[in-house]
Amino acid sequence: MQKRCVALLSFSFIIASVLSQVPENKEKGGILLSGKFQTDILVPQIDQVIGTESYDSKILSNTYGDLNILSKYVDAGLRFEMYEKPLPGFGTEYEGIGIPFFYLKSKYKNLQLIIGNFYEQFGSGMIFRTYEERSFGLDNSLRGGLLTYRGKGFTLKVLGGCQRYYWEYTKSSVYGVDAEMNIDEWINQLKNDKIRIQYGASFVSKYQQSEDIMASLNENLNLPEHVGAFASRLRVQKGKVSLLTEYAIKVNDPSTENNYIYKNGSAFLMSGSYSQKGLGLLLQAKRSDNMGFKSQRAERGQMLNINYLPAFTKQHTYALAALYSYATQPDGEWAFQGEFTQNIKKGTVLGGKSGIDLNVNFSRVNSIKKKYLNAATFAVIGTDGYSSDFFAIGKELYYQDFDVEISKHLTKSFSINVMYLNQMYNQQVIEGHANNDGIVHSNILVLEGKYKLSSKTFLRSELQYLHTSQDYGDWMFGLLEFSVLPSFMFTVSDMYNNGISNTHYYMASTTYSHNAHRLQLSFGRTRAGFNCSGGVCRYVPASKGFQISYLMSF
Repeated sequence: MQKRCVALLSFSFIIASVLSQVPENKEKGGILLSGKFQTDILVPQIDQVIGTESYDSKILSNTYGDLNILSKYVDAGLRFEMYEKPLPGFGTEYEGIGIPFFYLKSKYKNLQLIIGNFYEQFGSGMIFRTYEERSFGLDNSLRGGLLTYRGKGFTLKVLGGCQRYYWEYTKSSVYGVDAEMNIDEWINQLKNDKIRIQYGASFVSKYQQSEDIMASLNENLNLPEHVGAFASRLRVQKGKVSLLTEYAIKVNDPSTENNYIYKNGSAFLMSGSYSQKGLGLLLQAKRSDNMGFKSQRAERGQMLNINYLPAFTKQHTYALAALYSYATQPDGEWAFQGEFTQNIKKGTVLGGKSGIDLNVNFSRVNSIKKKYLNAATFAVIGTDGYSSDFFAIGKELYYQDFDVEISKHLTKSFSINVMYLNQMYNQQVIEGHANNDGIVHSNILVLEGKYKLSSKTFLRSELQYLHTSQDYGDWMFGLLEFSVLPSFMFTVSDMYNNGISNTHYYMASTTYSHNAHRLQLSFGRTRAGFNCSGGVCRYVPASKGFQISYLMSF
């Protein structure tokens, strides 16, 4: 670990010790112990049909153990991780056993200090967000210190540290400060009128030593060692209406992601919503331009992200609807989303005896319009790369979906959910490869039924169909799930490609839950593809075998 991070950690320990020694004014509370143990195991089998890999171990597993000790003034915790032979999609860089995450939290009155590892987010995360997504193998926590002050209508956060990089921590470092004010708590008139106004401002800086990057045969780039980013946000809420707007800028940050250009980055989002009983409306737009922000300039992919750019597309949970999920493009995009929800009351012509829940969503993401410098058709290394007018939307479509979803109880025991989705997916941009013209046009139909057999037994089924003339062609999916409360769930499913490969991806599983324990046993095939959540994606290779998943919480 870099010397500056060691110094920061030592300084934080001193402050924590001082805070924890402050005399207590109130009666001491007890000590609470909490934690979680999770292990996911695959016994892989070779399958020539789906092209599974050959592994040098008969058992692959990812194991995690979290332990937290909580008290009135001091909390502490750690995480044990073991990737001795990791699951498919987790490369050799994950292999290892150890305690990569620990923290000590000191609390006194309005002050809170965390030393060690921590997760935090400023605003929407456009210049800073650290978080863990275990199924993706993603953990970009900082190891250092986070000091938080909370007063009346005011919160201040100051942080610094080095970012986790698999089992190591970067030689670069990240610093930041965030201030947030609830203005309505200071002005009685706003409080009386029930108007909530929240304003926040953030600054984040990364430090990384310069290195030799050739701009030409005879010239190295002059790389900035300090890269700063600023963001400002405003949220206003009055009754049923809420409005959020946020703007961020990042100074020149040459990196592998942007071909080492010196153009400043920027991002803007606006989100407005209206909600009342039985009715909801969401409208939002986002523009980002050269906003990739990593703690190491040579890194690619999803590791070492300092910031997070929300996708502004619907997060689908049905298997075929999520087959082509969107991944946010950090080099620049215009994104729009609108969503309408309504409960059509029972007793009306459309609602019938039980009413209808309706959800309509539209999302579209385009490129931004770029004018490249020096008459080039790409961003030239060592230059500003390109210029782009703020309101100019590019012609290249990245992603679009339009879906309508209807839910209705046909009887007291039986309900259905029907969804139609029209989707356009730029496979060349999102995945870096494509069949045909690069755009996958698909139409998807989903039918889900839920039947209550008794007070403790439930049956759920899904039928899905995806039609497309591109990529692998049509897909079908079927699922049957039987639940016995409170402990058992039995599931069988099959995803079948009837377009080109005529391959079945079948799965059968049994889940048992009792108090703090959950055990799942499965057998089947998993297709190769991208697993996405919130605009963040990871490629997962095909696999087949027995799967065991155990989770214990206490």
